[in-house]
Amino acid sequence: MQIYYNQIPHQLEDMPLDIGYASERVTLFDTEDRPVEIGGQNGKTQLIISVPFIDESLTEELQEIAQLVGEVSAAETGREIETFLIVSADGHEAPKQETIRFLIDKEEAFGDWYGIRLKGPELEGAFTKSLTIISKDGAIFYDEYLQEINNRFNLERLRRKITAAQTCYTGKGCH
Repeated sequence: MQIYYNQIPHQLEDMPLDIGYASERVTLFDTEDRPVEIGGQNGKTQLIISVPFIDESLTEELQEIAQLVGEVSAAETGREIETFLIVSADGHEAPKQETIRFLIDKEEAFGDWYGIRLKGPELEGAFTKSLTIISKDGAIFYDEYLQEINNRFNLERLRRKITAAQTCYTGKGCH
């Protein structure tokens, strides 16, 4: 998959997980070096955002995403949405966002399993800018990989997909 940053082409090292596949449970670390597991089936919808860097534009976009997630959670009373922002390595300052947990892929498991690591002249080894929704049953429900890293996510589509992921799994076997 070709990804651009400032018109410079980059490639993903691997193929990302496809929609419908079981997500892989991986361990990441918060800013205090505590392990946090994401992925897999845990009975909660998970929204995972990966980025190569954190700048002012991304911080504003994260605020909009946090507001959207809050609105969807309020509409779907009692259904928690875990939201994570993930980077590939130390050296990033966590954005001031209370509802989005900032995690670092120190063991490189997330980048390897989810296929989001970039190859290219400027962002070698960093993660591409992507969204992944994992439904309560642990399946990849939705993903979005931006062709140009400086572009913004489609928030209206994200709202629809989060709502669908919240309601698709009943916890009673086949859905």
